[in-house]
Amino acid sequence: MQRFKKEKLILLFLGILTPLTFTTSKVNASSFGAEIFCTMREGGNDHESSWEAAYTYIKKQKGGIFKVSPKQAASQITETVIRENEKFRYCVQYLDNLHPNRKLIRDLEKEEKRKEKEAQDRENKRIKLEKELEETNKEISEEFTYETLDRYSY
Repeated sequence: MQRFKKEKLILLFLGILTPLTFTTSKVNASSFGAEIFCTMREGGNDHESSWEAAYTYIKKQKGGIFKVSPKQAASQITETVIRENEKFRYCVQYLDNLHPNRKLIRDLEKEEKRKEKEAQDRENKRIKLEKELEETNKEISEEFTYETLDRYSY
C-alpha cells in the first residue's frame, strides 16, 4: 500500500512538471522567434526572409514528435507581440503579413483555374476546327480529280 502511494505521488509530480517544461520552451521559442522576425523586419529585411528565419528557429526549438505548422508559428509570433506590446511596439505593423487574407488567396486561385480552363477550352476548339478543316479539304480533294481540274480537258 505504501508503494502504491509513492508511485501515485511520483506520477502526480511528473504530471505537473511535464506540461510546465514543454510550455516554457514553447513560450521561449515563440518569444525569441518573434524577436527574430521583428528585428529583421525593422532592419529592412523583406517579409519572406524574416519569416523563414523566425519559423526555422521556432521549429528547431520545438522538437518532439510533432512539428510546428506555419499557422501555429505565425500565431505564436502574433501572441508574443501582443502580449509583450511594450517590447515589440514597432512590430505591430508587420503582423498583417503573417496572416494573409485567405479569402483573397482562394479567389485568386479560383480565377487562375478559370483562366486555365478557358485557355484549355480555346485550345480544344482550335484543334477541333483544324480537324474539321482537314476533313473538309480531304472530302473536296477526293471529289475533284486532276482531270476535272485540268482546264484544257474537254
